[in-house]
Amino acid sequence: MLDRNAGGGYYFLKEMIFAGSTAAAGLPPVAVPAFKGGGAVFPRYLVNFQYSNLPVFGTDYLVIGSGIAGLYTALKAVEYGRVTLLTKRKVEDSNTEQAQGGIAAAIDRGDSPSLHMEDTLKAGAGLNDLKAVEVLVSEGPARVEELIRMGTAFDRCEGEIAFGREGAHSRCRILHACGDATGEEIRRTLWRHCQEHGEITVFEGTQVIDVLVNSAGECYGVLAWQAKLGLHIYHAKVTVLATGGNGQLYKNSTNPEVTTGDGIAAAFRAGAEVMDLEFVQFHPTALTKEGAPPFLISEAVRGEGAQLFNSKGERFMPRYHELAELAPRNVVSLAIWQEMANTGAPAVFLKVAGEHDADFAQRFPTIHRKCLYYGIKAPAEMIPVAPAAHYLMGGIRSDLWGRTNIPRLFACGEAACNGVHGANRLASNSLLEGLVFGARIVEAGRQWLDQSPGTTPAETTASGAAFASLPSGELPAKAEGVAQAIQQVMWERVGLWRSARGLITALADLERIALPEAWPGEVNRVFETANMLLLACLTARAALLRVESRGAHYRVDAPQSRNLWCRHIVQSQ
Repeated sequence: MLDRNAGGGYYFLKEMIFAGSTAAAGLPPVAVPAFKGGGAVFPRYLVNFQYSNLPVFGTDYLVIGSGIAGLYTALKAVEYGRVTLLTKRKVEDSNTEQAQGGIAAAIDRGDSPSLHMEDTLKAGAGLNDLKAVEVLVSEGPARVEELIRMGTAFDRCEGEIAFGREGAHSRCRILHACGDATGEEIRRTLWRHCQEHGEITVFEGTQVIDVLVNSAGECYGVLAWQAKLGLHIYHAKVTVLATGGNGQLYKNSTNPEVTTGDGIAAAFRAGAEVMDLEFVQFHPTALTKEGAPPFLISEAVRGEGAQLFNSKGERFMPRYHELAELAPRNVVSLAIWQEMANTGAPAVFLKVAGEHDADFAQRFPTIHRKCLYYGIKAPAEMIPVAPAAHYLMGGIRSDLWGRTNIPRLFACGEAACNGVHGANRLASNSLLEGLVFGARIVEAGRQWLDQSPGTTPAETTASGAAFASLPSGELPAKAEGVAQAIQQVMWERVGLWRSARGLITALADLERIALPEAWPGEVNRVFETANMLLLACLTARAALLRVESRGAHYRVDAPQSRNLWCRHIVQSQ
């Protein structure tokens, strides 16, 4: 369980409502509406079920998610027991697959963990957990070297690893692969090794619905849904949520469709604490063109010298920060947003360094192909870009070993929040986090392997759930319409620029979104929509409570950081 106490830098919200004024905790009074999720307090389960009527499967380690955090954790866990890995779609459907820039680690001779730590703390805007950052930067090099031994083909120059540089890094420490396909290369390597182990069983197309807790308060597995099996249960001695973030809460996002925050929402319903949900990182440069979905233009492009211009042809970043295009992501995103507002344009423009098409195509082949597909001939033509939701610094509150406040339940990667990123993640630290804390989770989980958790559920029958039963038909448009309504509210009111008035309006709008309107519908999408609605409300509430601007959280009505708010907001049922 968590080894932190409740004092100092934490502010706790129980049962999603305030009991009296925040002044009692030394904070300014803030009126935060209670979320009732369509007329009733959000229920413990998404769907009614009877435990005794469902198929049951067992394992030692149950890992949920197939990104770098899930795959690496599974590989480390198989050394000690049977591993079952569940993934909602295909194995390759994760944010890891989309990661372009690379993975940060202080392994170059001119670098050091202390310098990496210094950069991470600067980006985190005073809210990093110092011990978590120390673990990340000190254990990270060994984890990356392990990837190299496993066969990950990082790019090289004259036989030596080619290190790139990204925003807010003081050194060139970004390892990249295939130019701008680092995540895909790492996933391919990890997946190949997973397939070689007979003790790792993988089930694709399996969506986790709820985390199950026994009468002793321990996690003993999950309730899941799969098209052929329907509802079923996985028992596990150790359960690891590596389900990624919630980027799909927003209308414009660089994240794949699967990132709907399912693991975070399920953990919250089970009684786990969630933390820092107000800190959503918006990547400054996503391809923005009519008819094209947002597509990430890696920060590494700016690291190689690309510059930003507004619609009037003016380079503007030097006016906003001494590091110009290599300023922290929140600074660049807000600057772009301001320039778009000033000029009335839907985008700014990224001028790629260099004049030769072949050079750009070789260094950034994925971006080059995508630009050509949408008729942009970079580097001869500038790339239209605008901010898009990219990464969640918050998540399931966990400690330095991935433990949550529920025994036997762990969280890793973007689904977790141990404070390592603070209020704003340093570029290319995310892949590293999945490796470092995935290995630690396996070690911490070994204490539970000698004895199975009791499987007497806290409730043998789930009644009064969000949905009474599974749908009888498939009408995707129903759930999709509700999901789009959530995304629109979040983009307009809980996006880059926030205000008390806008956040209160967002909560009122979300309150009017009734989950039954998404039912009947395609089963996966209905459950995703329910999770999105819950997390949207939790995010808006935390953003309303934090009356300051810090890192990725910007309040136009409170544009300065305040020492009073150098603390984390923790929410739980």
